[in-house]
Amino acid sequence: MEVEAEIDRLPVDVLANIFVLFSSFTDLAQASEVCKKWKQGVNESLACRENLSFAGWKMDDESTARLVCHAYNLTKLHIPRSRWCCQITDAGLVRISFAKCVSNLTSISLWGLTGITDEGVVQLISRTRSLQHLNVGGTFITDESLFAIARSCPKLETIVLWSCRHVTENGLFALVDKCVELKSMNLWGTRVPVDCLNNLLVLRPALMIKV
Repeated sequence: MEVEAEIDRLPVDVLANIFVLFSSFTDLAQASEVCKKWKQGVNESLACRENLSFAGWKMDDESTARLVCHAYNLTKLHIPRSRWCCQITDAGLVRISFAKCVSNLTSISLWGLTGITDEGVVQLISRTRSLQHLNVGGTFITDESLFAIARSCPKLETIVLWSCRHVTENGLFALVDKCVELKSMNLWGTRVPVDCLNNLLVLRPALMIKV
């Protein structure tokens, strides 16, 4: 009679607590392929996470969306450009926008993702309601994204638009006007004229603008 291995006797919740300690998404993917029990443990470990960062990992639309969709309790999502070139596109953002956690996200970073446009950003942002911190620096978004943020993110406190050269004063005024909790804007590297910055401060004197 075959004796069951000790590791196979572990309850799923114990496995999930072990997998929470994994920092490698490659290791998680491999663990989920061991057996159904391990796959369930990996999924439950993702559901426990409040912070998910893909910094330093080569991710694509499918793998990123799949992981985010299992992270039901996620509040912070970090998908920056990595040294291996993160291949996230609008298609990935659209898939992520349907994840259960999106309405509870308080922080999103899409820093440096040159493969995304207004199409994906607007779709994702339009489904957020709790967002406080947003980093879309180094992307090619335009005022269309800023208008969507102004409509959908009343709790926004900080936004990074570093080197977003296609945003204009129209989008910035919409943000400052609608996002009443806004405290800080990073506009370094944008093409916004100095007069616009002065007018933004007239509208919101306490606003911190980084240029």
